[in-house]
Amino acid sequence: MILSDGWKEYEVLDASAGEKLERWGEYVLVRPDPQVIWDTPKKHPGWNKPNAHYHRSSKGGGEWEFFSLPEEWSISYGKLVFRLKPFSFKHTGLFPEQAANWDWCARQIRGASRQIRVLNLFAYTGAATMACAEAGAKVTHVDASKGMVQWAKENAKAAGIPTERFRYLVDDCVKFVEREIRRGSRYEAVIMDPPSYGRGPKGETWKMEEQVFRLLQLAEQVLSGEPLFLLINSYTTGLQPAVLSYMAHTVFGRRKIAEIQADEVGLRVSSTGLALPCGACCRVLFEGS
Repeated sequence: MILSDGWKEYEVLDASAGEKLERWGEYVLVRPDPQVIWDTPKKHPGWNKPNAHYHRSSKGGGEWEFFSLPEEWSISYGKLVFRLKPFSFKHTGLFPEQAANWDWCARQIRGASRQIRVLNLFAYTGAATMACAEAGAKVTHVDASKGMVQWAKENAKAAGIPTERFRYLVDDCVKFVEREIRRGSRYEAVIMDPPSYGRGPKGETWKMEEQVFRLLQLAEQVLSGEPLFLLINSYTTGLQPAVLSYMAHTVFGRRKIAEIQADEVGLRVSSTGLALPCGACCRVLFEGS
């Protein structure tokens, strides 16, 4: 498992009975987690006095119960700064388990003796975008949500990263890549964090397991002749790391590959020292990088 254990301002304090107890800076939240299928005694004092608790509804969705939480606050990871706020579907605007992948991307960029252009698709609030730009890359950040793209801009501003390293676009990620291929635009690195399920503006249905192979094929076409890396994340239950690895070998087989690493990503639970699984990823590193 790839563990994101470099955090100082985020921590999974405990996990039990379908929920995890998390410290986000100075605030403690309780949020549901489908991976937490065990029921152990909730001994940590944070369970009794959280700043907010997201309650899952038996009918789907859920709602926040607030005790003493500001509308917005910030935490940092190294030089990166993240604005946080609770919003629907239990999220805060950040996936802390991805920190190990931010570090990996930054290491590859810093180790390259050339300018790296990164295409970040389904880029959300821009954590990976910032990590790559802070390492020296020029990043094209694409997300279909105008609100998420604005949030990403504000995160980058808070971190003080030069604005000339970013290009932000509100667009359908698949259609954007198809246009970039036709235009002859190419990138040395591609990052993708597609949702498990979603609907487009015209009612189109997106299912990760049905679209991921085509998405990888498009990514292969938009990579330059001297690619550095590709990273794809998955939060889709049943889409195992081995499946991501198999597809990556199939799609990128004509390229010179240095390494393909597919594994679960996770976070350490402080109360037990055990690892909480939080999805999967596949990293493709190309030769000559």
